[in-house]
Amino acid sequence: MNAIEIRNLSKSFRGMYAVDHLNMTVPQGAIYGFIGENGSGKSTTEKLICGHLVPDGGDIKLFGRDYTDPGVRVRVGALIENAGCFPGSSVYQNLIMQCINLGIENADEEIHRVLEIVRMEDNANIKFKSCSLGMKQRIGIAMALLGDPALLILDEPINGLDTDGMRIMREILVDITEKCGCTVLISSHLLGELEKIATHYGIIRQGKMIVEMSAEEMDSRAQVFTSLKTADMNGAHAALKKKYADVRNEDGYIRIYDVDDVEEIVAFLIENGHVVSEIKKNKIGLEEYYIELMSKQGGK
Repeated sequence: MNAIEIRNLSKSFRGMYAVDHLNMTVPQGAIYGFIGENGSGKSTTEKLICGHLVPDGGDIKLFGRDYTDPGVRVRVGALIENAGCFPGSSVYQNLIMQCINLGIENADEEIHRVLEIVRMEDNANIKFKSCSLGMKQRIGIAMALLGDPALLILDEPINGLDTDGMRIMREILVDITEKCGCTVLISSHLLGELEKIATHYGIIRQGKMIVEMSAEEMDSRAQVFTSLKTADMNGAHAALKKKYADVRNEDGYIRIYDVDDVEEIVAFLIENGHVVSEIKKNKIGLEEYYIELMSKQGGK
């Protein structure tokens, strides 16, 4: 069963489509990276799934049931835009108020559970306004986890965090799926960070789904390339262009695409009077794949 199935979903504002007949499938248990430039329709789609907006048309199913079904709505947790906490109240007080809103009876036990998941069990008495950005994002996730949802929807939860904050957030999101059995839909502009945890991707542009794929499919589609340096980069580049179809100067290296025979490349350069000082094989990452895909779509 899929956690989310969307078919022909549309939402317009003032006659302009923010979401344009979108199709989307999020497998149960996935960490689904939802990717797109600003204004592509990511946040609108998430708000539609959460019921914060009413669609113009199309279908949204959550765990095989209509998204308006009260029985399935209680299985969804979300952090969109901000945590919506009271600044002068403590972390615990904000969580207890949310427990009251949700009708959670074993509130103290549930708060301890979610704070432990987000690594905040020692910070329950800190006022929300005194928390760092990373802590506030984790508190927002704790709020969304109250009631043990089966689906968690997160809008840009790692943006603006420092390196340590992003590491902690990655660990939390993996724990949520592996230990809590929760499906996570996460949007982010930090594709390098998303690539470290996502099991599936959906790339949206101008409200339309461009491509959906698993991390394994992404890896199989990624172009192989060999990067190298020589003393005479211009001369080596010119020589390689005579033999190989796709040779580029990128990031201070000469890259030869779709060729992974390192020994052949080195031998060819030696024959042409160039000694290789550094060489390595690699594949393009999610960010490069996304940029290339957007350029083909007429994007930036």
